[in-house]
Amino acid sequence: MAAAQRIVIENCSIATVDADDTEYASGYLVLAGNRIEALGAGSAPEGLENVVRRIDATGHLATPGLINTHHHFYQWITRGLATDHNLFDWLVALYPIWARIDEPMAYTAARGSLAMMARGGVTTAMDHHYVYPRGTGDLSGAIIRAARETGVRFTLARGSMDRGESDGGLPPDFAVESLDGALAATEATVKEHHDASFDAMTQVAVAPCSPFSVSTELMRNAAELARRLGVRLHTHGSETVEEEKFCHELFGMGPTDYFESTGWLGEDVWMAHCVHMNDSDIAAFARTGTGVAHCPSSNARLAAGIARVPDMLAAGVPVGLGVDGTASNESGELHTELRNALLINRLGAHKESALNARQALRLGTHGGARVLGRAAETGSLEAGKLADVVLWKLDTLAHASIADPVTALVFGAAAPVTASFVNGRQIVADGRLLTVDEDAVARATRDEARRLAQLAAQR
Repeated sequence: MAAAQRIVIENCSIATVDADDTEYASGYLVLAGNRIEALGAGSAPEGLENVVRRIDATGHLATPGLINTHHHFYQWITRGLATDHNLFDWLVALYPIWARIDEPMAYTAARGSLAMMARGGVTTAMDHHYVYPRGTGDLSGAIIRAARETGVRFTLARGSMDRGESDGGLPPDFAVESLDGALAATEATVKEHHDASFDAMTQVAVAPCSPFSVSTELMRNAAELARRLGVRLHTHGSETVEEEKFCHELFGMGPTDYFESTGWLGEDVWMAHCVHMNDSDIAAFARTGTGVAHCPSSNARLAAGIARVPDMLAAGVPVGLGVDGTASNESGELHTELRNALLINRLGAHKESALNARQALRLGTHGGARVLGRAAETGSLEAGKLADVVLWKLDTLAHASIADPVTALVFGAAAPVTASFVNGRQIVADGRLLTVDEDAVARATRDEARRLAQLAAQR
């Protein structure tokens, strides 16, 4: 790294979220190119060459960038609807609207979702996009383009549905794909966009939507496709009691047993929600290394229940945090999920012992990296890892009287992001995005939301 340009960050508290939870009350980081070159207590080493910038981060906490493990970007333009519904009623109300989405809408909604997350400390995002109405353009390409422009590391979970209303599913028939069409389109997306390199900015996962919108054949074939291509698998699982009942009625078994019967448990798989898991389910996830995207705000918004996150962690299940779609989490921010995960889980059986501040931070960083299969590259601040770093300002009125910086970040109000670096490139400064015009994105999302509402009203 001798020739790499260096950025030196000094005088900040550091929570590395490494295997030992190493922390420094006052320390430094050296970013060299797109890697973390060094970090530690005290001042940065003398004599560093090619230092292009020094940041005095007094009053800040440095953490790994936040990692979002479950989202539906397109929902940014349908926020604030069906606000008093459970999951199935909510889906019935919104699928006819979502079925009208087209490429400009998908691109604009992705920009809104990404901008909101990035300005709040997310450096790695994912999008589970599964609505592909016929003849509406290159939706996957539009979403990937939005992520590239925003500057975040990104996983597109290329979703699919082949069980429409006429087959007992919830989505309109014209918004679902055929079995062969979904598999072919997914394979093409992986081959065109997936980057398997260490510092990849774009990766693709295979992601049929859910047991009640996807045929068993698509589930099985999708798992085989993903493993043939060497990419990860993602879907929704065990989100509601209605889903549990649906699986027993249709398949004669619960969701976890159904997933295992179709090849959908393993170290290359992660599931969203996993609210209704019994001891046997959790043991199966732990045994197979299957990951979980915990979405506390969405689970509460849709009255789905409280996921057994403390029990999952105790069993060794990989768990990360997810925003979920912004039609069920209108704020669209992941840093608020640190606090919500801690507080909501304390309403469960473990009460005040459920989660602490450092466990919550780990869920949003290293836990997310494990779930996305990128723990070797990101998710903690360690020499040799990718330079995905966030500086949180904790010396203002909102946090200054809380002595412990990690407690301040998790328990306190949403902390301002003074700087966010992705792959060594700064994308946020003083709470504002440097890569896109936030005001222009806001205007575009409002316009596309109105256009979608008008199209849906004409049905």
